Amino acid sequence: MRVVAEVLDLVQWESVRLDPDRLHTLYIQLGESGAEDVVCRAIEELAVRLTHCERLWREQSPAGLRKSARSLIAIADQIGMTTLARVARDVTTAIDTGDEIATGATLFRLIRIGERSLTAVWDMQDISV
Repeated sequence: MRVVAEVLDLVQWESVRLDPDRLHTLYIQLGESGAEDVVCRAIEELAVRLTHCERLWREQSPAGLRKSARSLIAIADQIGMTTLARVARDVTTAIDTGDEIATGATLFRLIRIGERSLTAVWDMQDISV
């Protein structure tokens, strides 16, 4: 019998990309109040849909997961979450190819990046218009 002397934690750390120009454009087009409303609603919707994606994965509903991931792309693009949008596209591609392992891996990467992206948007407090 082999005994494991040490257990390592794999810490997955990826940087997220926010497009400040996209946010700046929103602020110019909608004004401060309107832009903040759009961003707050988008963040709320992204959080709900990320949770929904995970539930659909566990329920083994690839069609539903694909639809939910596609909706994340549009919302993330709207507020400048470029990395989140790109990884959501990767999830849909994995689903389209029928690769369940890739789908699971990219989905959980999407969730990690989603959580970090949501935090990053809230942390951006000095957006100049």
